[in-house]
Amino acid sequence: MPLTKRATYKDMMGRKVSLPSKPLRIISLVPSLSELLFALHLNQRVVGVTKFCVHPKEWRLSKTSVGGTKKINHKVIKKLNPDLIICNKEENTKEDIEKLALHYPVWISDINSFDDALHAIEWIGELTQSEKRAKYINFSIHKAWSRIPLDQYSYLSCAYLIWKDPIMVVGKNNYINSILEKIHLKNVVEEERYPTITIESLQSKNPDIIFLSSEPFPFDAKHKKELQQKFPSSKIVLVDGEMFSWYGSRMIKAADYFKGLLAEIHN
Repeated sequence: MPLTKRATYKDMMGRKVSLPSKPLRIISLVPSLSELLFALHLNQRVVGVTKFCVHPKEWRLSKTSVGGTKKINHKVIKKLNPDLIICNKEENTKEDIEKLALHYPVWISDINSFDDALHAIEWIGELTQSEKRAKYINFSIHKAWSRIPLDQYSYLSCAYLIWKDPIMVVGKNNYINSILEKIHLKNVVEEERYPTITIESLQSKNPDIIFLSSEPFPFDAKHKKELQQKFPSSKIVLVDGEMFSWYGSRMIKAADYFKGLLAEIHN
């Protein structure tokens, strides 16, 4: 039986990953990258996703669930016998990634900016032999974002809340913060990553806008009303967390979303 031709790539952590030149049994442990794999027309080659990979909807029924992003079912993965597993440094645990890498080709993404996301699309296109489609997706992202009239808007200060008790916010050095910067919003939080913060500390920063994300904590109109009383001079806005945090092909849809959001907050 002839040996499968293999290729070596580097992932976003700088690790060398050897896998079949055309992987045919792919598992994605990253919801936004599962959506990207669908957009790359890899339906027949993706065999497993997590229970949080809710887009596309049809994959929730047709693909095998391998557990949660931080609680992987290794027995199910073993049965699927993947020749490529796509992970993320932040969304998956170090322990799971290291265990999987002992047995399978594991490609780790590390996405902290808009440009990182574009690079990830290009690299995933390369390692799945979907380069042409990946280039088209990136072209579509650039075209969609070019339609946002950013020159019409001055910078506003903002805070982006992702959890309620305790209050957690988006800080610097992550993908969401890069999106805020790209749409001319200045994050008042100076700490790195996703720090906790007190109401008093946030009040002292007096942001023009406070965004309440739909994920991971599902903020709603009740929370908006509660916060508005504590921040009478700030505009409190409920936002779609997927648009802010899902990198990949979702970035095409996100452009129109942000076009509307900017019009709303500057009104």
